[in-house]
Amino acid sequence: MPTTTRAPASPHAPPVLDLDARLALTGAVMSARLDEAAVEFEVNTAHLPGAGQVPHITEAPLPAPAASPSPYRTPVADLLHRARVRIETAGWCRDAVRDEAGAVCPIQAIRLESRGDRDATHDACVALLDAIQERSPAADTIPSWNAQQRTAAPVLAAFDRATQHTHTHNK
Repeated sequence: MPTTTRAPASPHAPPVLDLDARLALTGAVMSARLDEAAVEFEVNTAHLPGAGQVPHITEAPLPAPAASPSPYRTPVADLLHRARVRIETAGWCRDAVRDEAGAVCPIQAIRLESRGDRDATHDACVALLDAIQERSPAADTIPSWNAQQRTAAPVLAAFDRATQHTHTHNK
């Protein structure tokens, strides 16, 4: 009885793509999908009179939120609240201290709102890290935890927990 031996399919594993390469591939796929959607729209609306390109709708920019007084009287809770508001208004940045659009990371938001008070900055960062480690015990630092987040929602929630904790403990 003859026996056959199969050679392995490939002695080399497929290449591992870095973040930039994956983003480039995703961007190419999304561009192709958008092009297909545009063609489908044109085909589906060609029989309609006056149907042409999709009109560009310009929206008025949202007004900047009015500065409201902080509901917190304790210094660290007030600082954390202001830093949270800064992230909401300026935007959240994940992999840098600040980006071109003005978005900031949590530590930068605290630094900017502390107005140079190093002790307050330190206390707010400690409170924020404590709030983060309540839910993510493996988080070693605020920047490493921040880099793992996909949206600003968990960051804002951590600010809320830290603010509430410092407020209830009169910090």
